[in-house]
Amino acid sequence: MTDDLLKQAQTEFDQALNHLKEEFSHLQIGRASASLVEGVLVEAYGAKQPVKAMASISIPDAKTIQIQPWDRSQLGHIEKALQTSDLNIMPVNDGITLRIIMPQMTEERRKDLSKVVSRLSEEARIAVRHPRQKALEKAKELQKNGDITEDQLKGFEKQLQDRVDKVNKEIEESSKSKEQDVMKV
Repeated sequence: MTDDLLKQAQTEFDQALNHLKEEFSHLQIGRASASLVEGVLVEAYGAKQPVKAMASISIPDAKTIQIQPWDRSQLGHIEKALQTSDLNIMPVNDGITLRIIMPQMTEERRKDLSKVVSRLSEEARIAVRHPRQKALEKAKELQKNGDITEDQLKGFEKQLQDRVDKVNKEIEESSKSKEQDVMKV
């Protein structure tokens, strides 16, 4: 019974860690990356769609992102979505493609991104606490109902905490690595 609770909690821990890594990949650190723009939602054809579903995204050089819509009539919609996104980027429209030249990182922008990295890391740690708490409550309920013994509950708590500690360590390592990336000139 407790094995199922551990598996469920571990799945949720992994999801929190994967989400953190995905969020880190979207941070603008002065290098061109398709992941920066591919998730931006564009209002087109009566629905919101991500850029990656409407266009090919390429990286012709280290500082440029090129977006070429499959339907040229959507170029303006994609441009508008990028301009109004919180990415703080301005695409150049040549009538066929959009080009985004990544600006040089200023010291102020690096410090801002460092704060974002810290905030995302804290959100990930919070996202780990919720499944831990849920699993503990279910295990205590099992013990209260007589399905598991008090010793089994203590063993479960220790196993669960070990997994939480491991995930928190991975979050911390990812955070430090990303912060070093952000601060590197």
